[in-house]
Amino acid sequence: MTRIAVITLAAGRHRHLALQQAALAAGSRAPHQYVVVAMDDAGLGAVLAGRPPAATVVDCPVRDGVLPLARARNLGAVHALDRGADLLVFLDVDCAPGERLLERYAQVARDPAHRRSLLCGTVAYLPPPPPAGYRLADLPALAAPHPARPSPAPDETRRSADHPLFWSLSFALTAETWHAVGGFGEEYEGYGGEDTDYGQRARAAGVPLTWVGGAPAFHQHHPVSSPPVRHLDDILRNARLFHRRWGWWPMTGWLDAFAERGLIRWNRSTTSWERTPPTGADVGTLR
Repeated sequence: MTRIAVITLAAGRHRHLALQQAALAAGSRAPHQYVVVAMDDAGLGAVLAGRPPAATVVDCPVRDGVLPLARARNLGAVHALDRGADLLVFLDVDCAPGERLLERYAQVARDPAHRRSLLCGTVAYLPPPPPAGYRLADLPALAAPHPARPSPAPDETRRSADHPLFWSLSFALTAETWHAVGGFGEEYEGYGGEDTDYGQRARAAGVPLTWVGGAPAFHQHHPVSSPPVRHLDDILRNARLFHRRWGWWPMTGWLDAFAERGLIRWNRSTTSWERTPPTGADVGTLR
């Protein structure tokens, strides 16, 4: 039997984490391990304690207030692999898995045609919850899968070489594939770019994407800013790193939106994006 480890990262969002744990407990397949990587979040153990599936909290220190998402994913993976995991399933903390998510990921991972793939399920973005919170049984009817990604039928798989579409909200891979790709690039720190880089690492290793029908995740609503101005410095730094490595710019929608607001500018001499010196008005915008 496939030994499945579910890995999630958390720094707050305790209500989201509690629903994720409840959804895992209600699923058709239980994980062998539930690894929660706490990024300077001492309260996670109390959120998870006493409810199935039993969770292991792995601490990941944060330096200078910048969340080390790539390093945290690698720590979670190493912990799970050292304890015998065959299949790693990564879920963002605000993603509640559908009933068959683990079953479908395990089923497709056993298929020789897809065993050495990044397995990607659909993600639906939920509307704000009612006052009493989300009910698991209601989630499939609340939102359709995100239209920017493939959405195979429940028992369908779809092979793809379009690696820029990879995202880390919900994906799975075998231990063999994890070692082939080599983990997330820990040079990326903070918000943005590390998952796009991972997709390119997979492409370079000859690992395709396989979009998996019947493995939905449901992204719980929370307030966001568009573009994510408070993460501007992280995004700019990580975008430059990505460009040096792969020769093209990721996150262009955000970069263009920052430029339209006058927060960054294109430097023709360095052929790179750079921060625009803030004016008095900008200082308030960036808080």
